[in-house]
Amino acid sequence: MKTKSLLGMLALALTLGGCASTPPAKQASTAPKGGGYYLDDGPEANPPANLDAVPDAVPRKEPLHPFANRTYVALGTTYTPQTTRQPYSAEGLASWYGRRFQGKKTASGEPYDMYAMTAAHPTLPIPSYARVTSLDTGKSVVVRINDRGPFHSKRIIDLSYTAAYKLGYLERGSARVRVESIDPDTYDTQGKALQDGIYLQVGAFSRADNAQQLLDRLKRQLDIDASQTRVVLDGGLHRVQLGPYASDDAAQSDRARVRERLDLKAVLVTRD
Repeated sequence: MKTKSLLGMLALALTLGGCASTPPAKQASTAPKGGGYYLDDGPEANPPANLDAVPDAVPRKEPLHPFANRTYVALGTTYTPQTTRQPYSAEGLASWYGRRFQGKKTASGEPYDMYAMTAAHPTLPIPSYARVTSLDTGKSVVVRINDRGPFHSKRIIDLSYTAAYKLGYLERGSARVRVESIDPDTYDTQGKALQDGIYLQVGAFSRADNAQQLLDRLKRQLDIDASQTRVVLDGGLHRVQLGPYASDDAAQSDRARVRERLDLKAVLVTRD
């Protein structure tokens, strides 16, 4: 079962050269609801009523935590977290954790908030961002990785209560998911990081996962450098954009490729 790695334990582990003394393992709940959450864990009696309105985590550049990305040991297994941001994609089971850990320190030192869009992962950098998609329903959320776990061979990520709620698996306790890292350089939330120039807008979506799917398709079928693609959140829409281009001719060339290879119409956007 998943064991929570709190900051104090992690600090002690790092003092001992990255070898942690394993905290007590969680035991599965026998409660009729909550499925795979752990003994004495689960939802609070009166959770907020507006969880559907909680926005996804917003990917942004953050410095990596100075201690939470060092090699550590949990339940006899050695884990070596990523110390640079690199592409990651994996499929497996997602679990979730709730009230038992509410307010306790995560591996990042931040207090755990079961109503925020966060997650625990054994090796992704802290902090970093990931898209988690249910393989059963296609629902998708973006979470911020700020904790370690789950330490279970069949589970690849442990989501917050709200993230699991939005994916629809609170009652079952676990779900089959795909976890994909997000590069903040290609996910600009307000367009503020975009330099002046000419861009192509290929699509605009109310759902972030649909925008990301198109972005991935563009990279794959057009063989475009990742630094030339991004999702811009503007006015509640996730806008898929390419650029900037040095000239109208260069933009028109890619516009033609988008039409020929993907049968999509792209719109020229000038930012100044």
